[in-house]
Amino acid sequence: YLAGKGSLRNICCTYEISSPRVLRDWIKKYNGHKTIKSHNKQGDRIMTNGRKTTYEERIEIVAFCISNNDDYQATADKFNVSYQQVYTWVRKYKANGYEELIDRRGKRKDTDEITESDKLSAQLKLIEAENRRLKMEIDFLKKLKEVERRR
Repeated sequence: YLAGKGSLRNICCTYEISSPRVLRDWIKKYNGHKTIKSHNKQGDRIMTNGRKTTYEERIEIVAFCISNNDDYQATADKFNVSYQQVYTWVRKYKANGYEELIDRRGKRKDTDEITESDKLSAQLKLIEAENRRLKMEIDFLKKLKEVERRR
């Protein structure tokens, strides 16, 4: 465009630029000697996907983060995990120690570990689910009788 080899609109069509306004902004930045970035990389680093880690790795990650003045971003980058996960692990460690870093997802409690209130709440959930199923069955039968009466 600066060489005079086409209009804003023609150059946008040739190089599949979304609008002449975008090209105009790029030209202003170029003439102002500012760097043009393809996109904001700050958001990319924060939202990176984590990976599966072992208990020992989590301990190492937390230790590294704390020794580096709680620099969560540097820790996340070094160990290839998400910023949020590092933050969560450090917070759990500071609240309750290294035992909190154990991954307990999908683990059932032993029968001796289950308290009476846990047993009652589980039983209540089962009864509520059965109650919902029976209500649905009754509603279905009512609807079926209504359809049969119409015939």
